[in-house]
Amino acid sequence: MSHIATSLPATVSFAQALRFWFKLGFISFGGPAGQIAIMHRELVEQQRWISEKRFLHALNYCMLLPGPEAQQLATYIGWLMHRTWGGVVAGALFVLPSLFILIALSWIYVAFGDVPLIAGIFYGIKPAVAAIVVQAVHRIGSKSLKNPAKAPVPWAVAVLSFMAIAILHVPFPWVVLGAALTGWLCAKFAPGQFASGGAHGTAVAAQGSALIDDDTPTPEHARFKTSRLATVLMIGGMLWLLPMGVLMAWQGWSGALTQMGWFFTKAALLTFGGAYAVLPYVYQGAVEQFGWLTGPQMIDGLALGETTPGPLIMVVAFVGFVGGWTRQVLGPDALFLGAALAATLVTWFTFLPSFIFILAGGPLVESTHGKLQFTAPLAAITAAVVGVIASLALFFIVHIGFETGATAGFPSNVAWPSLLIMVAAGVALQRYKVGVIPLIAACAVAGLLLRWSGLA
Repeated sequence: MSHIATSLPATVSFAQALRFWFKLGFISFGGPAGQIAIMHRELVEQQRWISEKRFLHALNYCMLLPGPEAQQLATYIGWLMHRTWGGVVAGALFVLPSLFILIALSWIYVAFGDVPLIAGIFYGIKPAVAAIVVQAVHRIGSKSLKNPAKAPVPWAVAVLSFMAIAILHVPFPWVVLGAALTGWLCAKFAPGQFASGGAHGTAVAAQGSALIDDDTPTPEHARFKTSRLATVLMIGGMLWLLPMGVLMAWQGWSGALTQMGWFFTKAALLTFGGAYAVLPYVYQGAVEQFGWLTGPQMIDGLALGETTPGPLIMVVAFVGFVGGWTRQVLGPDALFLGAALAATLVTWFTFLPSFIFILAGGPLVESTHGKLQFTAPLAAITAAVVGVIASLALFFIVHIGFETGATAGFPSNVAWPSLLIMVAAGVALQRYKVGVIPLIAACAVAGLLLRWSGLA
């Protein structure tokens, strides 16, 4: 892959980055693990915009935050490359395509009640995403887990994290906390377990230096300043207070839209561990407390969220749309406009804290490069992420590989078409280096044809 190093541009313009983030918003399938895998493949391996170490350093910070870590990672990298507007554009474009798609699908759902065409297309996309996630386990694991004879602790963290998530169903925040504590202890008593170095030289030789490399100095805009932190927090607070104040003046505190804004602000701030940790909280509030939608509707919304690009937590847009529709927030003659407004407001209040976390905390994270007392806990989290992604890969394989509700036992209940698509996608990725967009498009067509032919 030496040609990558020779063709590496001196800089990446804002327009180039804008095109990439726009593309990413439409191909970011597979939940956080799949989205992180896509960004790693595109930004670290192919484009070489950022090095492995800097990518993982940013990812580890995002894993500690409440909210969608993949969207926060895109915001972080966009900010690091092109200042505040770079981060805002990267984070917004990660969400907006999904918002528009979910508004359209939610309207089809409430107006017509079924989306068989979408189901057929995404029958083929899910196995492709599974192949991407499996490949991510191999790639990230091979670069973050060293020789097990010399550094067994990272391997132990990865294996225990896999077992904790896949078998014991331990909440994700506890897995991250345990990994960080392990790294902190190793920094004091066994610093060689999570010390950086070794693998990067091989990566550079194979891929060439990245634009933001391991030793690239932190740019001026990414250095910590108390005045800048105060400015970010003040502007972020105003961006929350202004729409909330308008909603209270318009509908009062008990209004449906006001309650949605407050409820999803709490969901964004008080829930850790990714979308699956947030969903029980959302279900309890949206279904049981406020009655914005029913339990079966919530499950249908999750299915739509699983089969669209963007963060899985974008299911909140579906919740907002159905809630706005059923509550007729703009009156019975403007059902669609009211529902779309509710979906947009819910998305705003859910994702605003993520931008504040990155723009406010990013400079602090950038100041910790090379400091073992900070990097060792983050490196331990990376090892845990390998186990977490592996558990997601297993989850995908099981759910696409076996027919749900099938009464016959093995091997009659095996979904052979899905498994064949996944294997073919894996070969295309690993052996032939097929890009993500053509791969997903081809698998979508395959899934649609299989559904139409009755073979799946």
